[in-house]
Amino acid sequence: MSNVMVSPSLLASDFLNLEKEVEMLNESKADYIHLDVMDGLFVPNISYGMPVIKAIQKISKKPADIHLMIEKPERYLDEFLDLGAKILSIHFEACTHLHRAIDHIKKRGCLAGVAINPHTSVDVLNDIIKEIDVVNIMSVNPGFGGQKFIPLTYTKINRLHTLIRTQNANTIIQIDGGVNMENAAILAAAGADLLVAGHFVFSSDNPLQTIEDLRNVK
Repeated sequence: MSNVMVSPSLLASDFLNLEKEVEMLNESKADYIHLDVMDGLFVPNISYGMPVIKAIQKISKKPADIHLMIEKPERYLDEFLDLGAKILSIHFEACTHLHRAIDHIKKRGCLAGVAINPHTSVDVLNDIIKEIDVVNIMSVNPGFGGQKFIPLTYTKINRLHTLIRTQNANTIIQIDGGVNMENAAILAAAGADLLVAGHFVFSSDNPLQTIEDLRNVK
């Protein structure tokens, strides 16, 4: 039985063959398809936006896990919700009125996610954890794929798991960045529920098997 869910990050895919990559994920055991939106302001990179996601959604059979790495994400919530997001995550560091944004996402029938950067303590979520459906702990500095996993993440998972349990919340713990077979089992044992894997999946000789292996870590 699988211990974790997996959300492959399309940021690491071959953009020249995007349709083929999405079709591969359709045939995989991935639980979600992770879509990173970057604005070049909140993070030092620009990825893709609404038109590309709209095209992906026409052929994707996987629920969309959309991660907004953008300044003032509340400006675009409805646009991404209209695209059919199943999870819509915004950054704690980028959103002034976080509770309002979370409430808006949830009222639209979508799972509300909050991402926190490596330097941000999970303690900032103490007063709002019961409202959050998914906490995305960034295990690399956001903005680029293929980065090295930050070991401090293990401690943050433990603290977040304790916070969730103490407040009797139903929050999912998502880990994003540097996930591979060397750390997946440790992450799951620490309390992670959902692993985002980009480079590790799309650089694999057999991405279908890699996704299955990640889901089956013990």
